[in-house]
Amino acid sequence: MSAVKSAVIRTAGTNCDSETVHALQRAGAEVDLVHLHVLMTQPERLDAYGIVVFPGGFTYGDDIASGAVFAAEMKSRVLPAIRTRIADGALVLGICNGFQILTRSGLLPDTDGGGTQQASLQPNVSGRFECRWIRLEVVSDRCVMLERGQIIECPVAHAEGRFVTDAALRETLLERGQVALRYTGPNGGEPEYPWNPNGSRDNIAGVCDSTGRVLGLMPHPERNVESWHHPLWTRGAPGAGAGLAVFDRAVRVARGDA
Repeated sequence: MSAVKSAVIRTAGTNCDSETVHALQRAGAEVDLVHLHVLMTQPERLDAYGIVVFPGGFTYGDDIASGAVFAAEMKSRVLPAIRTRIADGALVLGICNGFQILTRSGLLPDTDGGGTQQASLQPNVSGRFECRWIRLEVVSDRCVMLERGQIIECPVAHAEGRFVTDAALRETLLERGQVALRYTGPNGGEPEYPWNPNGSRDNIAGVCDSTGRVLGLMPHPERNVESWHHPLWTRGAPGAGAGLAVFDRAVRVARGDA
């Protein structure tokens, strides 16, 4: 059986591409690191990939706003090709800055298929960059890359991670199961700061689109794919880190095994 081909899209300021490549390879995917400007001239290259990932970082320095320049650059040529791949069954994952890019480009949450921006990631309520370990809970079975009930420990590292949209749309996302991931407390209770590191309403950490094939999240699962990535690794059993489950499931879905 041939390996699932995956593309990790980078540009100036991307800084989590190596970790994301490693996570996909650890899950059994064949991975290409592809520069955005290559896709701007050759968008048909996306036809080869079953998984497309936008990793974390600070693309173009977040000089205008987080993910804004990247989203604007890809809108005319790359975005239509990505939408075609999604319609054909490909998966798209955006992590941290990648989530910001997907929201600004209209790929998330895309409740109506209209492709307009419906949400944004705003500055943390704390007013500062938050870099810490948190706990995520998968609260919906809508996203094909996640399994409801999973608890995933992984780091966050962002200054603009507060998911913001209007109240009516937020209720729609909750009702449809498009709120895929929520921050949770250390004992599974309602999280307060710092367990909800950015102040997102309803503790929203990640959302998917209406197809369930596009997922964006602020935390970094690619930073916890080996047992020794966790700060308490010496107290646990050897094996994979909890974040690897996201990439494992994505590869299995893309391969048709899940």
